[in-house]
Amino acid sequence: MKILTLFFFLVTTVVFSQNDVPDVSLTTLEGGTTTLQEISKDGNVKIVSLWATWCVPCLKELDAINDVYEDWIDETNVELIAVSVDDSRTVKRVKPLINGKAWDYTILLDTNNDLKRALGASTVPLTLIIKDGKIVYRHSGYNPGAEDELYEKVQEYAK
Repeated sequence: MKILTLFFFLVTTVVFSQNDVPDVSLTTLEGGTTTLQEISKDGNVKIVSLWATWCVPCLKELDAINDVYEDWIDETNVELIAVSVDDSRTVKRVKPLINGKAWDYTILLDTNNDLKRALGASTVPLTLIIKDGKIVYRHSGYNPGAEDELYEKVQEYAK
């Protein structure tokens, strides 16, 4: 167990020290592919949220952000990219869930967990702020009100 813990620590440290957005292919809901590097080329701040349909804190976080998202866009031009880490068994729940929630986010799929692994993420939700192809902020988990701190960081990097 100690070796496994050390391994995850080292992988996370490597990811943190690089701070570059991993070049991992993600699938769009329409079946195309893209990468976070491609998406982050425009110079605007991006929020990337790794989530899953079965993750209650993930849904709470994305719902809380959805309530204020339009204001965030108006004030900072931020875009939220919600990357589902649902596997092949649960990915079929993504579209119906999103349609029911009416989230206005860019939704991508990481069904093989390639991005999750590349980021050294052991749990979801994992929230990142990306600017110019670099990860400038990283937060695991969700507690009510955490979206306020996230927005403060977005404002800081959007300047």
